[in-house]
Amino acid sequence: MVFVQTMAELATRATNVKCLESAGVLDFLRPLLVDPCSTVRQCAVLAVARLAEHDEGVARQQLNGGMLTVALENLNKFNVKENAAWALGYIAKHSQYLAGLVVDAGALPLLVLAFQEPEISLKQIAAGALIDLAQFNPEAVVDAGAICHLVRGLENQDPKLKRSTLCALGAVASARPELAEAVVAGGALPPALLHAGHDNAPVRRAAACLLRDIVKHSVDLAQLVVNTGGCGPLVELLSEGTKSARVPASMALGYIAGQSDQLAMAVIEAKAVVTLVDILHNEDSEDAELCAAAWTLGHIAKHSPQHSLAVAVANALPRLLQVYTNPKSSAEVKARASCALKQSLQCCLHRPALETLLHAAPTCILKYVLAQYSKILPNDARARRLFVTTGALRRVQEIDTVPGTSLKEYINIINSCFPEEIVRYYSPGYSDTLLDRVEAYTPQIPELFTDRVPSDCQSELTIENGK
Repeated sequence: MVFVQTMAELATRATNVKCLESAGVLDFLRPLLVDPCSTVRQCAVLAVARLAEHDEGVARQQLNGGMLTVALENLNKFNVKENAAWALGYIAKHSQYLAGLVVDAGALPLLVLAFQEPEISLKQIAAGALIDLAQFNPEAVVDAGAICHLVRGLENQDPKLKRSTLCALGAVASARPELAEAVVAGGALPPALLHAGHDNAPVRRAAACLLRDIVKHSVDLAQLVVNTGGCGPLVELLSEGTKSARVPASMALGYIAGQSDQLAMAVIEAKAVVTLVDILHNEDSEDAELCAAAWTLGHIAKHSPQHSLAVAVANALPRLLQVYTNPKSSAEVKARASCALKQSLQCCLHRPALETLLHAAPTCILKYVLAQYSKILPNDARARRLFVTTGALRRVQEIDTVPGTSLKEYINIINSCFPEEIVRYYSPGYSDTLLDRVEAYTPQIPELFTDRVPSDCQSELTIENGK
């Protein structure tokens, strides 16, 4: 008893696994898995489960040594069920091959039965094992009839069980559109939306992840979530005090918006844009949050000028530019911000937003700004006037370009919208050219300043002399 308890304790630390394996501990534990004493058997199963968790090689050894058969047998024994379910999950999580062996051995039906047991701890462990199996073989989880039982498990009030159950459903839904549809058909969508507002933060995050894994697959699934009222709860998650659910909620909204222009408008109408921009402005936002917010804004704005306008009037573009040019931003954050800017600008016809970027954007972003101006200016006289009076035309002339590039072509199009003398006037060095012309100019003195007295002056002198 002392030996097996000590092994179970030592196996909790990954650094001990190699030492225990080299010492032949697995050979000593194997006969104890079928020991007549239930306590010894329970500790032995726990020890080998922990060893399997930390090392795939150990998990393979256990399978070769008949561990899988022993674990399945122990799933039918009340006081060892939890540890046996643990062991199956720990073995399956390492690779698709090991997960396949666990499924082929018939573990899934037993795990589904274990999930239906009244003990909360057993339910949690069984749900965890289903998560591990669903990572590699989600179809088998669906075929075992687990979805309806998992959905019913959400009625339990235990937060940890709710979280594990939502994660198991998400692991299935994320794999393929057909499996996401099976999860929805099993009744998971209404409770997922309900749990997005749960008091427990991990439960809210798990619900957001499930919704994300559903909407990412197709426009039909995204439309279903929107029709069920999914945008509101997701936007609320963006503005909550705790950060855990912000990333999956933001990504869920991004997937919805990216599916179609109508769905993107639904996200806009749910007032998601302002909340996403607030995340970009929040100095405490983590890189993952910044990436998700920028990515979602890009998916909202990419559809049309109307969509881009909603992003532009929320002052998102200058903030995205600040994030992109910030030397402290990570490479991933810069890439997401750059992509969002380009997606937004390609549809943007909002002159104030373009003007702000014109004076601050680097060349890689500037060409997208000028591309939009080249569409606006030829057909809008007032815009051309404002382009001159706000200093935008002067700024364009100051841009250093290489002939043959798209940037140069956009500048040529913009310049062709104005009289040639106006373009020259605002070109760099034109004032110096004017000064040179002043210095080289030969004054042409009018007759007034010659020796001859003009006729009107002669008349005045005659009058004065007559006095």
